[in-house]
Amino acid sequence: MKNCPHIMVVDDNQDMLKIINRTLELEGYTVITASDGRAALALLEEHSPDLIILDIMMPETDGFQVLELLRERSNVPVIMLTARREPLLVQKALLLGADDYIKKPFRPLVLVARVRASCDVPR
Repeated sequence: MKNCPHIMVVDDNQDMLKIINRTLELEGYTVITASDGRAALALLEEHSPDLIILDIMMPETDGFQVLELLRERSNVPVIMLTARREPLLVQKALLLGADDYIKKPFRPLVLVARVRASCDVPR
């Protein structure tokens, strides 16, 4: 059974990073954060996260671009995170290789459940 003790969270909103970081740390996960796509790609060279939670709407390198580059070198599970609700964005994310899609705002318990489901971690 796959486990995801190390999670990378990528979001340009510092408040969102803090909320997700705290939520996951309380569940026993080790969290690495990045505030933009370029920083995330650089951190991927240093760390090997077991799961990535990736915001779509970020300046310069958006979440879709990061996902495309990531899929060229890794099959790590990715949960896309965004405030946008258009069905075509969900479709695009999944077709690019995302494993799940969470819409903001979300409940922390839902985030944890989605993380567990993406990692096959028992409750």
